[in-house]
Amino acid sequence: MYIAMNRFKVATGSEGDFETVWRNRDSSLPEVPGFVEFRLLRGKVNDEEGYTLYSSHTVWKSEADFQNWTKSESFRAAHRNAGDHKAIYKGPPVFEGFNVVDGI
Repeated sequence: MYIAMNRFKVATGSEGDFETVWRNRDSSLPEVPGFVEFRLLRGKVNDEEGYTLYSSHTVWKSEADFQNWTKSESFRAAHRNAGDHKAIYKGPPVFEGFNVVDGI
């Protein structure tokens, strides 16, 4: 299994807008070969730097399945309007990918 995560620093006060963007996105992940599950996670508020931390968390059967999705039309469609909401972010997302070593 492979876990793909993006961390987002969302400007304080923009959390509702950010969550709305995610709820209304054009996603066809359930139809993508190798996709297992998706979660959008809300983390802690950083008052000093003025953001709330979020992470998108997807689980895939394999890293190859994830890589294939990133090269697909489905990926392009899901990210087509990503630049329209730059004002709600404090910097670009940070990607982290993990191969599962152990789990229950």
